[in-house]
Amino acid sequence: MTQPARILVVNGPNLNVLGTRNPEVYGAETLADLEARVRRRAEALGVEVEFVQSNHEGELVDAIQRARGEADGILINPAAYSHTSVAIRDALEYAELPVFEVHLSNIHRREEFRHRSFVSGVADAVLAGAGPLGYELGVEWLAERIAAR
Repeated sequence: MTQPARILVVNGPNLNVLGTRNPEVYGAETLADLEARVRRRAEALGVEVEFVQSNHEGELVDAIQRARGEADGILINPAAYSHTSVAIRDALEYAELPVFEVHLSNIHRREEFRHRSFVSGVADAVLAGAGPLGYELGVEWLAERIAAR
């Protein structure tokens, strides 16, 4: 029996306050709601998901590095670290796994400093502005990509 694909879902800073932080931008769903949605989609696809959220860059880097030996793909919303973290970018490159970058809001329609993502340069796919559905599509994309390997 084959082992199911394993996807690490990484959520960066302030995503722990989804549902109450700027719901007009990020929506009303909480992080727990988002995780439940992703779990349902992953289960339907026969994929395992593990979630990590931190407001601390080093914790995210550690989780991404561990993924190299423990996961088959990474779905990441680096949040504010998208625009500032070379360390997260380098950890993703080191992991040598398929990477799907997702953003709840369309970062290209927001403040100019949000238009540039260091992560996008190492991501295999990027989706911004589809809200929580973007996470589901990311899991589906990764499941397909992993299965094709």
